[in-house]
Amino acid sequence: MKDQFDKLISQMVETGVFFQDAVTEFEKRYIRRVLESNGWNQLQSAKTLGIHRNTLGRKIDEYKIAGRNGFQHAVPAKRAKSKKK
Repeated sequence: MKDQFDKLISQMVETGVFFQDAVTEFEKRYIRRVLESNGWNQLQSAKTLGIHRNTLGRKIDEYKIAGRNGFQHAVPAKRAKSKKK
């Protein structure tokens, strides 16, 4: 994997890709892949990424990551139903 990263970074440097653009694109794709692997469950994806669920939600909005069925937002984690007294 290290060799693949080195080649990619070399290509990006040679073609003049700005650092922030590279970081943004990586983060966007990484988040999308984690969401897909967790069935678009934001809570589980946030745990996998090691970030807070709210931070993940903000990044989904910021990067306009399309979820299942083309929705802009990923499906939120289901909340446990509270028992009424």
